[in-house]
Amino acid sequence: MIKLGALPAPKNDMADLTLESIAQKAGVSRSTVSRVINRQPNVSPAVREKVLQIVQETGYQPHQAARSLASRSTNVIGLVIPRTVQMFFADPYFQRLLQGIAEGCNHTDYTLSLFLITDLQSEKKLIPRIMQKSLVDGIIIQATHLGDDILPKIAQGDTPILVAGRPLNASSASYIDVDNVRGAKLAVEHLIQQGKQRIMTVTGALDTSVGLDRLEGYTKALSTHGMDYQESWIVEGDYTETSAYEGTSLLLAQQPDAIFCASDVMAVGVLKRLRHEGIRVPDQVAVVGYDDLPPSRMADPPLTTVRQPIRRFGIKAVETLIEIIHNPTLGQMRVIMDTELVIRNSSGVIHQSA
Repeated sequence: MIKLGALPAPKNDMADLTLESIAQKAGVSRSTVSRVINRQPNVSPAVREKVLQIVQETGYQPHQAARSLASRSTNVIGLVIPRTVQMFFADPYFQRLLQGIAEGCNHTDYTLSLFLITDLQSEKKLIPRIMQKSLVDGIIIQATHLGDDILPKIAQGDTPILVAGRPLNASSASYIDVDNVRGAKLAVEHLIQQGKQRIMTVTGALDTSVGLDRLEGYTKALSTHGMDYQESWIVEGDYTETSAYEGTSLLLAQQPDAIFCASDVMAVGVLKRLRHEGIRVPDQVAVVGYDDLPPSRMADPPLTTVRQPIRRFGIKAVETLIEIIHNPTLGQMRVIMDTELVIRNSSGVIHQSA
């Protein structure tokens, strides 16, 4: 008989704890105890509570390796980020997302394993490992660019997957996202309410669902209010400050009175370029961002932006993936989280918000 729990115990009624001894104390079968400990379904709430109470009272700790063998589970969630290391650590969005995912794993007793696919070499090396069911129980993968085959390749395996962001190249995959169209529409409608007539935009990369959806929100807001716009009012960025700084020069030649940016990082680049050109914000040009990351609060002036719940998004992603892991017949899941407009001084309204 294999005894799970390697530390020696004093000779008393709590010594030599095994699944069988826990089952005997609870008056249930060994398999029921195993299902409770491995957080599997098909156990009544009353029985689950009774078993967990005995586990807590006895201090029973199953050996992780034996537990994994018994349940064919690793209790590890993989997070796949197909981005450069520099972008991952420089962009505050990914820092906040990682915080939420790590917190979600801690709450559910899962270990987080991070995979950064930075180039073709790392893709060839990591993808076969990631697809091994013995390595992780499930995978959260950041939505990739259109034409990028990382997601389709990983989706060919048997490991449960949740995509963070609406996928463009794996339509049947389960995913979690925020309502990017509505969020961008809120931002532009706010500028319209301030009387702005020449509202231009620096988009995200237009081979990503985020970039496309936020552009759709921009165009929807203008068309809903009967306002015309020109294609030249739309400049594509890549979520970096530099791309927005350089792109702003193309917009300034067309005399905007407002600029909507598809991320706070890019909005900071716009603010810097406007300051360099001696253009006052918001008196001459109003600016609105997207994300509500720390740079938005520290900007000069403080940035009006669309707040997306990045930390809660990460936690919800973990919870959703675990639900998929435990219920493989659920089919495709789509979780859409809401956004809200946070009004600060950069849009012409002096209204401080937390």
